Amino acid sequence: MKNTIRTFGLFSFMILAFSFSGNAQTRSTKSKSKTVVVKTSTRSRVVPRKTVVYKTPKKKVTTYRSVPTNAKVIKHNNQNYYYTNNKYYRNYNGRYIAVAPRAGVRVTNLPTGFRRVKFGTRNYYNYDGVFYIQIQNEYEVVAPEVGTIVYELPDGAEKVEIDGTILYEYNDVLYEKIQYEGTRAYEVVGMIE
Repeated sequence: MKNTIRTFGLFSFMILAFSFSGNAQTRSTKSKSKTVVVKTSTRSRVVPRKTVVYKTPKKKVTTYRSVPTNAKVIKHNNQNYYYTNNKYYRNYNGRYIAVAPRAGVRVTNLPTGFRRVKFGTRNYYNYDGVFYIQIQNEYEVVAPEVGTIVYELPDGAEKVEIDGTILYEYNDVLYEKIQYEGTRAYEVVGMIE
């Protein structure tokens, strides 16, 4: 009887130990060029816009009378984006405003200074808070997966509060400040619908 209890206890301990070691390996290390490797996540968090409380004061919107003549026109969902110098602009009532592009916009070249971010088996290219994936000879703007980690937020990121938690938002992507391998980083924790 004692041997049965002892064997059962040892077996239970081994199962528990293996489950903890498996959970501890959810993220692997970053490589030498600020590429972050993170294993895939099944988490998905979509937050209703009405639950988001912005903590930063409203910023003054800068408008432009025109965009440079070398701006490339990109059509997406019956909207024109004007792309030049790694920035996107949209026309509002005859004036141009710098905007973050919506998912689905495609460009032929990545912006200068992009960073590669690896998540699971997918390579993202991130520049100023905009994530791209390569599709044949083009790069498409996409929403990053929950669990993706970056080391910098774009200049336009805003501090928000959701259910008492302070997060950062840019282009409807929610980030949480974390420590990753001893360095301050930001993890994608959800999207605003």
